[in-house]
Amino acid sequence: MGEEEDASRRPIASRSSSWAIAMSAWLAPSGVTPNSISLFSILFAAIGAALIVLTTHPIAMIGAAVSVQLRLVCNLLDGMVAIEGGKKTKRGAIYNEFPDRVADSLLLVTAGYACGFPWLGWLSVLLAALTAYVRVFGGSVGLAQDFSGIMSKQRRMAVLTAGLVTASHWSLILSSAIIATGSLVTCITRTITLSHSLESL
Repeated sequence: MGEEEDASRRPIASRSSSWAIAMSAWLAPSGVTPNSISLFSILFAAIGAALIVLTTHPIAMIGAAVSVQLRLVCNLLDGMVAIEGGKKTKRGAIYNEFPDRVADSLLLVTAGYACGFPWLGWLSVLLAALTAYVRVFGGSVGLAQDFSGIMSKQRRMAVLTAGLVTASHWSLILSSAIIATGSLVTCITRTITLSHSLESL
């Protein structure tokens, strides 16, 4: 996550964990900015994507899985440094969303190519982006952003991580299919919730 208002802040259980609090407290007084942490999430995603697309060796796949998790750590810490660390900026809203879309694209597209179904990777990216679009659109019309659904960002990355750790052709096909299907369902359920919320205003 990036620098955001509380109403648009993704609920993450690990935000209250001791390691996350300690790390954000260490980063806050340093010269590291929340926006630079957001950009590091793209770097880790790029490393993971390179490992996925260049080789299917089990060690490389584990390395890719670690990169996926480091991407999520960046997504966690940038918001904590911004909000709890008091380093939020006006441009933070851009860094809150754009790096996520790039990181998702790098990882999901390369997973599709690695499993032999590029279209499945591209479909996963499209539907993942649409889940974010519906969420942000809700915020743009005055509603609290809706982070619900069976395939939010953390769950997408958890499914991908499981597919990478298993390190087989079929596990990547399965994880990509689950992400695409779950993202479609999430788009639908968020849109229905959004519609009901607007009607009740």
